[in-house]
Amino acid sequence: MPFGSPRLTLSLPVCGPAAASGPRPIVELAVRAEELGVDAVAVADHVALGPDTSSYPFGAFPLPSDAPFLEPLSLLMAMATVTERVRLTTGILIAPLRPAPLLAKVAATIDVMSNGRLELGVGVGWHEAEYDACGVDFHRRGEVLDDVIGACRALWTHSAATYASDFVSFDSLSSIRLPVQQPLPVLFAGGAHARNVARLAASGDGWITVMGADPSAIVDGLDRIRSARGASGRAALPFVVRAELAPRSDAHGRPDVDATLAAVPELVAAGVTDVQFPMPYFVADPSRAPLVLDRVVASWREVTTTTTRPDPEVANR
Repeated sequence: MPFGSPRLTLSLPVCGPAAASGPRPIVELAVRAEELGVDAVAVADHVALGPDTSSYPFGAFPLPSDAPFLEPLSLLMAMATVTERVRLTTGILIAPLRPAPLLAKVAATIDVMSNGRLELGVGVGWHEAEYDACGVDFHRRGEVLDDVIGACRALWTHSAATYASDFVSFDSLSSIRLPVQQPLPVLFAGGAHARNVARLAASGDGWITVMGADPSAIVDGLDRIRSARGASGRAALPFVVRAELAPRSDAHGRPDVDATLAAVPELVAAGVTDVQFPMPYFVADPSRAPLVLDRVVASWREVTTTTTRPDPEVANR
């Protein structure tokens, strides 16, 4: 794991009122983020939403089920054509909802279009109706995730790929062009439970913690992940730890950029390498997004002037 200054990842408002006017303002916001030095932009995912969102694990779902929600990989493709440096990432993509060969092809194309700037953050989601509509077994979604990503990795690596599993199988299948990045980075989201730790140890290039996770939980989770990666012989490979900040409000109940970013030093001390700022919670009106972005970047620079990631080789002694 590298050490030094943390990276700023900006969640873009791809759903709700901020997305009602279409993708162009969101793509323009990514361009502005690059100009201001933001390290990465992230887009969220839902393929479809049913009327009952009560199973959302973080309280009340913040949007009605019929709110606008733009498709994330399409947006990243558009951003790839108008940016040059900023990394393009999903936070998160519900990978089991997409056929592996299709996901592999789209992701590889974005990576080629962006000259190697794609980073896939993936997870299993929470909405059973969405799985039912896509014909995927919700109750085996973790297994489907493993098979989809395993199949994608085979297609991203070999000019003629063979893969066999319970949910995805093919023989001598070609999906050219291959990604620029070898390997194309895949970050797995979720808690540091046994199955996810095993997944991260075997094939993950990074961990996306649960939004608002306590730093002590991140420390404990990273201890388990590092131990498992060491046992699998992958301890020396690069590994990203991304944490999305929980939005904070001021005394009047209004979203507060400075209060939200105040959590950064403690997260970085816990081992977080990439801090994700939740822009959608701060931008209902898309016309205000550039002003909010300017404030986020200015506050980020103040907070991180003396904030550095610890060297894990030192921290583990």
